[in-house]
Amino acid sequence: MTRDARIALACLDLTSLNDGDDAAAIDALCAKAQGPAGPPAALCVWPRFVAQARAALPASIRVAAVANFPDGALDSERALRETQAILAAGGDEVDLVLPWRALAAGNADSAAALVAQVRAACAACAGKTLKLIIESGELQSPELIRQACRIGLDAGVDFLKTSTGKTATGATPDAARAMLETIAGHARKDEVGFKASGGVRTVADAAIYIALAREMLGESAIGPKRLRFGASGLLADIESVLLQKGAGKPSVPGVY
Repeated sequence: MTRDARIALACLDLTSLNDGDDAAAIDALCAKAQGPAGPPAALCVWPRFVAQARAALPASIRVAAVANFPDGALDSERALRETQAILAAGGDEVDLVLPWRALAAGNADSAAALVAQVRAACAACAGKTLKLIIESGELQSPELIRQACRIGLDAGVDFLKTSTGKTATGATPDAARAMLETIAGHARKDEVGFKASGGVRTVADAAIYIALAREMLGESAIGPKRLRFGASGLLADIESVLLQKGAGKPSVPGVY
């Protein structure tokens, strides 16, 4: 359990995407990210808070923000505008919602075009990461999940992410397995990561996805470059495991 807690912390995108978030809430989130157990991989916030978070955090903690969120509209202009605002404010990572309704309705080409445009915008800025949220809980079949994943893989995204956390069904082991299998079967399998988001609240929850990622992608994928957890409450359970057991800060080989 301690090892899984260390991995979960090193791979955590500590998240606050509440409708009522304000500057004080983001200050509190930034303080939480610099707690006694050690730092997460990143903070994930609304685009309007990127500059504030970036100024408050050390460079070792990345700043992510959401685009086309949470609805996943088929609106390339909006998605690009939000992405460019995130990058201009100093954001390191963009979590983009796939137009999953368009995909489910049979309009895969338009959904793919939006992802490709945002990917190009991120690629124009060195060192930026693009995660594609496929909203797996709203897609009605494993084949749609796999098709959504292939859109992202073919476009060159860096991570495939399960969910926005704003729908009834977040991450599930079945969806994660379909996503990881699709990554493992793609030509870019060694370049792309997986992010579980929505309902990951405990170290025991995270351990399920750590095991799946290890099984499907190998030990080299177990680190923040290829594995992430998007959560707001997970940190408390991680800290309860690490600090109560005196485990200290993360020191897992390959986890940095």
